Amino acid sequence: MAKYGKRTTAARAEFAGKVDVTVEEAVSLVKSNATAKFDETVEISVNLGVDPRHADQMVRGKVALPNGTGKSVRVAVFARGDKADEAKAAGADIVGAEDLMEIVQGGKIDFDRCIATPDMMPIVGRLGKVLGPRNLMPNPKVGTVTPDVAEAVAAAKGGEVQFKAEKGGVVHAGIGKASFDEGKLVENLRAFVDAVAKAKPTGAKGSYMKKVCLSSTMGPGVSIAVDSANSQG
Repeated sequence: MAKYGKRTTAARAEFAGKVDVTVEEAVSLVKSNATAKFDETVEISVNLGVDPRHADQMVRGKVALPNGTGKSVRVAVFARGDKADEAKAAGADIVGAEDLMEIVQGGKIDFDRCIATPDMMPIVGRLGKVLGPRNLMPNPKVGTVTPDVAEAVAAAKGGEVQFKAEKGGVVHAGIGKASFDEGKLVENLRAFVDAVAKAKPTGAKGSYMKKVCLSSTMGPGVSIAVDSANSQG
């Protein structure tokens, strides 16, 4: 059996026996043990009592984290004419139409968020098999199919996080960096959990939010008491 390194062993010892702690304790624990040589991302995962294979149990949404993510987000926009100019002015990294479609079809996906004006969807629709599995397909439900491309680009650049339930009913996201103040990470965590709570689908039965865990990129995870994380109850 492979042995853990000194840093990982020490972190696992710190986390031992810590179960269903408060949000504040979890943030303090994860932040103090994020000792990699880079600024680790603080990541949250929420296990939900849903089966996303059923349309009425799909969980999808977005949330503007009050303190941003600390991550530089590359944004691609499918638009023409004035809308393309608006997207560029708002700070979009890549803007195009058929030319951008060909780039994506060629396997070059050099962006983290994809936005499209409604008239571009016949073109973007051809990219479903490429963008869909990467959770990059523009969708009006999360504001990435919109005529207001400037606002969408600004939101993406400003720390807006999108989430979608994966197989097993898990949603996860990065909610900041280990270098953030503890208070800012707590605020971001609560904002994310509240957004997931508000996105509860009509088909969800029984217990909706089953487990909340927090970790850093290279560190172990700790479970958070659901009632501590969720102000929605």
